[in-house]
Amino acid sequence: MVYRVTDIKVDLDRDPNGLPRQIAQKISVPVEEIRDVHVVRKALDAREKDRLFFVYTVDITLSEKGTKLISRRKVPGLTLREPEPDTELWPGARAGSGTTSFKNRPVVVGAGPAGIFAALTLARKGYRPLVFERGQDIETRTRDVEEFWANRLLDPESNVQFGEGGAGTFSDGKLTTRINDPRVRSVLQDFVAAGAPEEILYLSKPHIGTDRLRAVVKNLRLLLRDLGGEVFFGSKVTGILTEQGRAVGVVVNGECEALAEAVILAVGHSARDTYEELANVGCPMEQKAFSVGVRIEHQQDIIDSAQYGSFAGHPKLGAADYQLVYKNEEMQRAAYTFCMCPGGKVVAAASEESTVVTNGMSDYARDTGVANSAVVVSVNPDDFMSTHPLAGVEFQRKWEKAAYRAGGANYNAPAQLAGDFLRGRASTDLDAAIRATYRPGLEPADLHDCLPGYVTSMLEEALITFDRKVNGFALPEALLTGVETRTSAPLRLVRNHNRESTGIEGLFPTGEGAGYAGGIVSAAVDGIRVAEAVIGIWKGSTLI
Repeated sequence: MVYRVTDIKVDLDRDPNGLPRQIAQKISVPVEEIRDVHVVRKALDAREKDRLFFVYTVDITLSEKGTKLISRRKVPGLTLREPEPDTELWPGARAGSGTTSFKNRPVVVGAGPAGIFAALTLARKGYRPLVFERGQDIETRTRDVEEFWANRLLDPESNVQFGEGGAGTFSDGKLTTRINDPRVRSVLQDFVAAGAPEEILYLSKPHIGTDRLRAVVKNLRLLLRDLGGEVFFGSKVTGILTEQGRAVGVVVNGECEALAEAVILAVGHSARDTYEELANVGCPMEQKAFSVGVRIEHQQDIIDSAQYGSFAGHPKLGAADYQLVYKNEEMQRAAYTFCMCPGGKVVAAASEESTVVTNGMSDYARDTGVANSAVVVSVNPDDFMSTHPLAGVEFQRKWEKAAYRAGGANYNAPAQLAGDFLRGRASTDLDAAIRATYRPGLEPADLHDCLPGYVTSMLEEALITFDRKVNGFALPEALLTGVETRTSAPLRLVRNHNRESTGIEGLFPTGEGAGYAGGIVSAAVDGIRVAEAVIGIWKGSTLI
């Protein structure tokens, strides 16, 4: 039998090989009666700066004697772990057999986490999906992104937003999620099998890093191919084929048609032209709240000291992070930090010409010495000044163009010292700033010109409040770079209880771009759920 033991505290400097002794002490059995120990979760408790410790959850097996010892009493924090239920294998054709349960192979639009995991789910059940990705494979995409950062040459179809792996590929590769779903574990296991570090299975704040994530997404594509799926890059879906209110296929690059019994839409939150085409064919969609703001950069050692106290720089800790929230009840808005990248860099993330968009990115080592995070403010449909479902897109575009102009109309980003921002004056130079990481370059500006007034007012209040929580957050030399607008999709593609579009049968919106996820793991899980719905419908069943 396997037992789960929770809340095992291990001081930072205690030998981690002594974990079995800590377990034995907690459950009051001799350490020699503990057989296997498997770490399920590891988190850092840094609430008390004079004592930091790791908190473990583990699965263990015991000897016969150990089992008898715990069977005689109730042990706090120890439970019998129930075996995972077997997953039903749905009927489908075997990969490579030449036949499927469909008349035509299912189509997946987009090769981000939602699309790839939807396709993998289909392929594992024998349905040999076709995946169409408007961007390029990861190697080509990486070269295209570097060309933009170095020489300001933007490819609207191959950039930080579009291409193999989706927008998350050029990020920190964070895998934290608030959803509670058994599929999360399977997603993480697939990442590990594809080359991610095994620690993501148990760390409370797992991350892969953009450098390692690029290899992972390629390996997932190769796995999909081995299972009978196919991925086509440079293949932009420009139309949805419909007959009598049902999706029957897609148009690729304006000329080729691919027929399909089911079309899974995993287009990402920046596929604005795809949103327009969906609106034209009558796909129901609705406005959705999201957030906009700026990126803030600090020296990483400032954040380390604020979060870890005298333990800052300890080799077991790595670069510190933070997550901060401020609410103004009178304004009915919230400001918060988002996509915090320890030891990372701020990156140019535009996908449309004549716009400036920022994002954050870290390699696995998180060793640049600079911390950055988005500081964003919630906006809602009332702010869009229009009832059109695409009004949120136009809201984003308006401020991205404003940032482009303020940056000098050459893809430089407008930037401002935090001290100047709080005083309401434009920065005239950035010499006092910490080392800036954004490429191709920065232009001193006033970020009040690049965002709505209610957003900048909230940002001013938030910076001051956050400084009380993380000492040094509002230092005058902290650097603000604008604008961050792609926090989530600006609309939601409406779907029913079977995760099918309410207006077009056979069309299955999924992931962050459809408004149903908020990160790599949640998007992947939603892709799995949608693929299961597709299989369930064609099997003759429905979801509960």
